[in-house]
Amino acid sequence: RITSTMRGSITSVQAIYVPADDITDPAPATTFAHLDATTVLSRQLFERAIYPAVDPLESTSRILDPRIVGEEHYETAREVQRILQRYKDLQDIIAILGVEELSDEDKLVVHRARRIQNFLSQPFHVAEQHTGRPGVYVPLEEAIRGFREILDGKWDHLPESAFHLVGTIDEAVDKAKRMGVRV
Repeated sequence: RITSTMRGSITSVQAIYVPADDITDPAPATTFAHLDATTVLSRQLFERAIYPAVDPLESTSRILDPRIVGEEHYETAREVQRILQRYKDLQDIIAILGVEELSDEDKLVVHRARRIQNFLSQPFHVAEQHTGRPGVYVPLEEAIRGFREILDGKWDHLPESAFHLVGTIDEAVDKAKRMGVRV
């Protein structure tokens, strides 16, 4: 935000080049400290057909605060971040030993994180050219409910692919049914 007055505010959206995709490079890192929010795009997510390819671990917002977004939204978002961070931490072990060698708890983290990543691929209007699917609007409450149900394990029995490019959790369930899964 450039300035705020009693009559309104001026907001600026800036694109910042990050050399070699190194988010810790001093130039962008210094700039990021002065921003209210950052949306970090990921080549790796794009390569995995997660559109839009927004990295939820690198992206930030000062309004992700329970006093602003509400307790349920805040707690759900933070738990999503915790699961995704733990999954990221397990990547080296998975690459060397495979998922089979993980503890049952870590296997559950991996499977839920993959569902979350796929659910983040909701068919946004801006991704239509990449997905071939028309964009849909998902109310915030529906998005929170979907993530909450994934985190709570309600849909652990559904295949990870059922969560890819769907709008709501109900669409993921319908997609799983079309795949022959008993719900």
